[in-house]
Amino acid sequence: MIIRTFVVFLAALVALTLTGCGYNDFQKLDEQSKSAWAEVLNQYQRRSDLIPNIVASVKGEANFEQSTLTQVIEARSKATAMQVSPETLNNPEAFKKFQAVQGELGGALSRLMAVTENYPNLKANAAFHDLRVELEGTENRITVARNRFIETVQNYNILVRSVPTNFTAMVMSYAVKPSFTVTNEAEISKAPAVNFDKK
Repeated sequence: MIIRTFVVFLAALVALTLTGCGYNDFQKLDEQSKSAWAEVLNQYQRRSDLIPNIVASVKGEANFEQSTLTQVIEARSKATAMQVSPETLNNPEAFKKFQAVQGELGGALSRLMAVTENYPNLKANAAFHDLRVELEGTENRITVARNRFIETVQNYNILVRSVPTNFTAMVMSYAVKPSFTVTNEAEISKAPAVNFDKK
């Protein structure tokens, strides 16, 4: 009778311990972060797939600034050459490199779109207009996908750092996952200069 009571008590203790250890929560949040990461990659790929059509449209404009086009083409080449996998989520250096490459491509595209404002024929081109709208929509989708990813990683990282689940994280070697950061934090922290003087 004592042995039976001890076994029941031990089983209840193990069940109670496993309930509070967070193992299943780790599995759920890890899968959610991988899924959110896949959506981020999907949207970046969508943007990358649009670039050849945008470049082809812009090349049709006489005297278009070649250096701007070259920057976009080179940035796209770097972005598509980078091998990315779910393991990138667990490697802060690889994640940082991925973020830098995508930031470079986004910056090059922004400069390209700004320069196109100087070309009325290009602005009037219906095909280019449609591509521009599609690119803007894709940039919005990237923002949404990144926000979902950031939220999922935040929930995972809270679980890694919280008691008692941090003990499970130590035992199972679950580390904090890197998340997206602002690449030009120093630049955006400066207040913009506003000048109301008319020239």
